[in-house]
Amino acid sequence: MTITPSAAVMRVLDGAVDLHCHSGPSPFPRRINHVEAAHDAARIGLRAILVKSHHHNTVMDLLAMAGPLTAAPTPVYGGVALNSEVGGINPSAVAMSLRMGGRCVWAPTVSARQHIDHHAHAHGFPTSGLDLLEEEVSIFDDAGAVSAATVQVTRVVAEAGALLTGGHLDVASQKALFEVAVEQGVRRLLVQHPDFIVGAAESDVEELLGMGAFVEHEIAMYHPDVAQPDWPIEQLVGWIERIGPERTTIGSDLGQQGNPLPVDGYLWIVQALLDHGVSEKDVRRMVADNPAYLLGLDDERPS
Repeated sequence: MTITPSAAVMRVLDGAVDLHCHSGPSPFPRRINHVEAAHDAARIGLRAILVKSHHHNTVMDLLAMAGPLTAAPTPVYGGVALNSEVGGINPSAVAMSLRMGGRCVWAPTVSARQHIDHHAHAHGFPTSGLDLLEEEVSIFDDAGAVSAATVQVTRVVAEAGALLTGGHLDVASQKALFEVAVEQGVRRLLVQHPDFIVGAAESDVEELLGMGAFVEHEIAMYHPDVAQPDWPIEQLVGWIERIGPERTTIGSDLGQQGNPLPVDGYLWIVQALLDHGVSEKDVRRMVADNPAYLLGLDDERPS
């Protein structure tokens, strides 16, 4: 799908931040690498992108690519997802990532029981035939309490002022994680795609919002050129109306081989939201102001 952006779309996107870019390297096929993503982001004036891997600390990628990234027009940030490939709930892995420049810690995604169960009933998760020996990772100890390692992870995140997401954890686990995170002083919390994998009801989302979290919706869920889950844009508009743009962010969740580029996803979704009556100011709040705060580019929460 080729899009010729309107002046309004370009105004909204200038300075936007993508918190969910799936550029490579990755064991899953990627359409672009981090350097290419940074250059492509300049097409619409993105302020920054956060690159995510389910399997490794992307800060190490960025340090290895430091030379080419120096010439890239858009800054790129990384972080670590707490799946079995990095030892699960591993405070050491978190400390290393954040102290080497990371900005985000994702709670378990592909290692979360919720993810494993979901994809067992949805024809699996695309792995290109790789046997990654994925193991389940929980934030709880054998007694059912939030584990000491999880508490330590939240403490390290708080000290760094970094972003903590609920990953693909089930709702009860995300509530328990965020409750501990708030107690430890974490200021930046994000719930991702609550109606995909996570399975959060509106009441659950309200409870998570009450802890100070933002809610991210993914362009990949709605873009017509992405096969799954292919939801109508009205579903996203409904979420925005219920939660409010003040607590909503929009990330691409793109970069995979066969899917649109993240930038093209943003061009499509901003136009779609404007066409459905969402104001330029509100769309900009969701694609620029809120994610910039969550990534630590702006210290103060948008008001």
